[in-house]
Amino acid sequence: MRYRINKKTGDSVSEIGIGSAYLYEAGMKEGVRALETAVEGGVNYFDLAAGDGAAFPIWGAALAPVRNKVLFQIHFGADYSKGEYGWSLQQEDVKRSIDWQLTQLKTDYIDYGFIHCQDELSDWQTYRENGVYDYILNLQKQGVVKHIGLSSHTPKVIQKIMDDAPVDMLMFSVNPAYDYGEGEYAYGNVDERTAVYRRCEAEGVGITVMKPFSGGQLLDEKQSPFGKALSPCQCIQYALDKPGVLTVLPGVSNTEEVRELLRFYDTTEAQRDYSVIGSFAPPQAAGKCVYCNHCKPCPMGIDVGLVNKYYDLAKAGDPLALEHYKTLEKNAADCVACGHCDSRCPFGVRQSGRMAEIRAFMDTL
Repeated sequence: MRYRINKKTGDSVSEIGIGSAYLYEAGMKEGVRALETAVEGGVNYFDLAAGDGAAFPIWGAALAPVRNKVLFQIHFGADYSKGEYGWSLQQEDVKRSIDWQLTQLKTDYIDYGFIHCQDELSDWQTYRENGVYDYILNLQKQGVVKHIGLSSHTPKVIQKIMDDAPVDMLMFSVNPAYDYGEGEYAYGNVDERTAVYRRCEAEGVGITVMKPFSGGQLLDEKQSPFGKALSPCQCIQYALDKPGVLTVLPGVSNTEEVRELLRFYDTTEAQRDYSVIGSFAPPQAAGKCVYCNHCKPCPMGIDVGLVNKYYDLAKAGDPLALEHYKTLEKNAADCVACGHCDSRCPFGVRQSGRMAEIRAFMDTL
């Protein structure tokens, strides 16, 4: 397992986490076994927006013994009063659900308390007017909530709430289908979604990834909006390459699915290569580097994807991007414009010209 640091909180977060949407389907014995397998494999981050309330006793049984070694993100607005998942913006419903969840989880604190499922600006207005946001802040003052998170599919709502609230973690739906305007939650265009990634990286807000497989559609050629299937490891790598992303949270329903996720680190670079998405990227994505590194290897040893990422972040105002750029063993100044990367880029980026642009920009900072 590999880990990434949340710059806002200092938490070390496993690159692969576990989502909880389907865990209840496993039942107690198999569910506990699945979660224990995840922890043994180094997973330390768990999303608790379960598809059914029956998941919570499973979480409690499996993770209470290792509570000090794992991180929970719990959602203020996920309502389990009727057993299955529901959504409420009423303060009393939220309080009742949070109390119940903590009891079932056998814990008295929440690592990341999430402003839950804010997909419309009106949701955020109601959330505050009903006192739900103040409730989270009060629990934070009491030490029950350690950090504040936000869950949303909508870039413009994310930008507004990040303007209004001190967000430490964002849960965002990240996959090539949504980023390229395909699928139920494909909110925002390419540039709007990219702006979210870059803002989070610049401000040190970590991103936890929901729906990395687009609800399973990307894994099935017949359901994929592109008519081509991607593998789980391609989807995971795609998400991990986005600025700001700390962890990917696929849902699991049994032990074998956990093991399959952990096998991500046994795959080759070629197996994780998702450059095939260049064949179905929309016109507005053409000529834009997505940091896929399909252009490797550079004859001069430049990590072209990373150089592009630091350049984009520096332009977006990230004060640390230049420092990271300077620590690279090779950067844009080492480019000899041989054209190797130009011929390999599936997105039509003329990287040799872009390297000159990057060098000129970075030299002015």
